[in-house]
Amino acid sequence: MSDLKNVQPLANFDWDEYENGSSAKANKQDLEKAYNDTLNKIQEHQVVEGTVIAMDKKEVVVNIGYKSDGIIPASEFRYNPDLKVGDKVEVYVESQEDKKGQLVLSHKKARLAKSWEKINEACEKEEVIQGYIESRTKGGMIVDIFGIEAFLPGSQIDVHPIRDYDVFVGKTMEFKVLKINQEYRNVVVSHKALIEAELEAQRKEIISHLEKGQILEGTVKNITSYGAFVDLGGVDGLIHITDLSWGRVSDPHEIVSLDQKIKVVILDFDEEKKRIALGLKQLTPHPWDALDPNLKVGDHVHGKVVVMADYGAFVEIAPGVEGLIHVSEMSWSQHLRSAQEFLKVGDEVEAVILTLDRQERKMSLGIKQLTEDPWETIEVKYPVGSKHTAKVRNFTNFGIFVELEEGVDGLIHISDLSWTKKIKHPSEFTTVGADIDVVVLDIDKENRRLSLGHKQLEPNPWDTYETIYTPGSIHKGKITQIMDKGAVILLNEGGEGFATPKHLVKQDGSKAKVGEELDFMVLDFVKETKRIILSHSRTFEDVKDNFKPAAHKHNGKKAEAPQINNVAAGTTLGDIDALAKLKEQMDSNK
Repeated sequence: MSDLKNVQPLANFDWDEYENGSSAKANKQDLEKAYNDTLNKIQEHQVVEGTVIAMDKKEVVVNIGYKSDGIIPASEFRYNPDLKVGDKVEVYVESQEDKKGQLVLSHKKARLAKSWEKINEACEKEEVIQGYIESRTKGGMIVDIFGIEAFLPGSQIDVHPIRDYDVFVGKTMEFKVLKINQEYRNVVVSHKALIEAELEAQRKEIISHLEKGQILEGTVKNITSYGAFVDLGGVDGLIHITDLSWGRVSDPHEIVSLDQKIKVVILDFDEEKKRIALGLKQLTPHPWDALDPNLKVGDHVHGKVVVMADYGAFVEIAPGVEGLIHVSEMSWSQHLRSAQEFLKVGDEVEAVILTLDRQERKMSLGIKQLTEDPWETIEVKYPVGSKHTAKVRNFTNFGIFVELEEGVDGLIHISDLSWTKKIKHPSEFTTVGADIDVVVLDIDKENRRLSLGHKQLEPNPWDTYETIYTPGSIHKGKITQIMDKGAVILLNEGGEGFATPKHLVKQDGSKAKVGEELDFMVLDFVKETKRIILSHSRTFEDVKDNFKPAAHKHNGKKAEAPQINNVAAGTTLGDIDALAKLKEQMDSNK
């Protein structure tokens, strides 16, 4: 009881407020403000840290110090199977309240936002970051970097060409950010850049100790159409296709294979451009040095055609030892031809050594020498006067070139084609490729040419014409052509004659026409120039008995024209016409 006497009431206790309730005078808004001041100040669309307060297989409840907790799908934490209550996690505030008044959070977006910041920072500072290769895609791989999918080009995986991309799937590797597209949020990373940085110092060290002629061991890392790249232990060198073998190589795969370990010799290098030229064939003696010392000009060799050109064929008689067969040494023929007409790549041939220069490592060969030169015994097979059948090769304005056999050519002059026809061009007489009969007129062994004739296969008709077409004789003929200077007449006995316009006047005063067949008198005959001068008008004029032909030469002598004993022999045609009219008048008077 003594204790109760000593209890004193609170001096500032408000009994009225106690009796009537605290809300009677308290300001509700002040209370809410006081309560809200105890909560975290959060804004939408920002990343904050929260604490996991509950979780099950479907959801994770996170408290961020707000008046309500946020619920996040458990799938967003799949990457972290060790997550537990009490763990701190970053979340992205999507909305302070949804329709149900619930705080809306996202852990995935928080990771992406933070990851984007980390990737940008890594790109700016050129930092090395880790990533997980998820899968293969066209042209490269997809890599998970801080939850963001980045692209790893195939060319940026390694310094060596990649032949199997699938072996990298599922691996965690280090990368360097090469490029970021902020608009589309695309990221390109490289693993090769890290290796190159490591190899650069090693490459400089290796190149600084290189010497021409030095022999090194390396691994074939890539093969192209022009050569093979060899890894010398941190630095690459190229063996050009011409330095793989002393023989000709069409494909480097014939000599080396990928991942093959080979010894090479350094031919040249450029420290600035970091180019190293390597050789493989230089490790073996040159084939020319091992060539049979007894081989000499005139010997027969066997080989294989390895290269063809218009001017000739290269024949390999031993690996690295080649000889050229020039097209002129493939046939005795003088005609310009292509080497492809005789040989092709891959042909096995026998040839004769024509020249041999061991110092210059050059050799010329021939295959026509395997057969006899037809001109050595040309007089035996093609004596003057012998008859043969030849093939027309080509024309010139002055004649026809023909071939009697491979390597034996001849010329038929245009004047030796026909005894009677006046041929302006050989193409009027025959065609290229046609056969033609010839007779050998002359042999020019030095220039390897025969003079041939075609008309000489028949007797010279002009010997006969000389006895038929005597001046003053009359013959039937057909006009085949009329020109300004006269007409060409084909005579019935053979041969052609010519008549000037004044000698084409017919008895009725009209002009003779093409196709007409008339009588013609021979005014002149010259065998040497094959000329027969004719006249139709002389055949009906009264003076035909008084005809005196023009003097001309026969066999180099001037022949005297036959004399006509007639008093009117010296008169003109005008005088003769007047006399004829006078005679008619006298007859009528009688």
